Amino acid sequence: MITLASDFGLAYPAAMKGVVLSRADARLVDVAHDLPRQDVRAAAFWLRETLPYFPPAVHLVVVDPGVGTDRRAVVLRVGDHVFVGPDNGVLRPPSRRVAAELDDADAPAEAYEIDVPNPDSTTFHGRDVFAPAAADAHVVGASALGSVDRFEPIALDSLAECRLPEATVSADGREATGEILVVDDFGNCITNVPGEFVRDAAGDRATLNGESVPVGRTFEAVSRGERLLTVGSHGNVECDVNHGRGDEAFGLAPGDRVELRVD
Repeated sequence: MITLASDFGLAYPAAMKGVVLSRADARLVDVAHDLPRQDVRAAAFWLRETLPYFPPAVHLVVVDPGVGTDRRAVVLRVGDHVFVGPDNGVLRPPSRRVAAELDDADAPAEAYEIDVPNPDSTTFHGRDVFAPAAADAHVVGASALGSVDRFEPIALDSLAECRLPEATVSADGREATGEILVVDDFGNCITNVPGEFVRDAAGDRATLNGESVPVGRTFEAVSRGERLLTVGSHGNVECDVNHGRGDEAFGLAPGDRVELRVD
């Protein structure tokens, strides 16, 4: 299986699929091709929350604002999962989550740089660099990546990092300072504040950036169109609206600071 994720929108993913299928007999699964454009951190978040649910596969990831520059093209193996994409940090959060889900300290982990002397295009490495590499990784298998001539071993700790920021919670557990990581298509504002911070306040209220807001376990805990704080499927506090958009109602966007307090 090869999964594909990108910020390409329409048409371009089909070219990547064509290249893969011309080189490998693989089942292709689209994860998403509408990831926020050129937003490495947002892509890393969504892939961290999605790819660990797949069985072992080759994960082809292309969110690559540095395409055509001297940033490396890499292959990263974690157990029987293989990640292929640009060395800009986008692969690190999902690969770390996969490693944590494996719960195996001895699970193989290794990294390779893809030798790309003369790609056909300087603007479409998804088609010309990463798709062929993903196909090759699928053909040889995770345990034999070193047999691919153009995969050059590199140190794991040399890979570019992308660490999602963590919230700060006071010692008494009543105050938390964090930020909006992403806003989903429903307008739900997903913070980096752990959900445990508000779990005991369900049915009560909390203070968000100085405003009192209801806390509920479900959207229907408040009336239609009313704001609320809840714990989303990702395990973090969300700023939402029942049958509405939280980003508009709260005036929040990715990167905005949030200060929470529970009594």
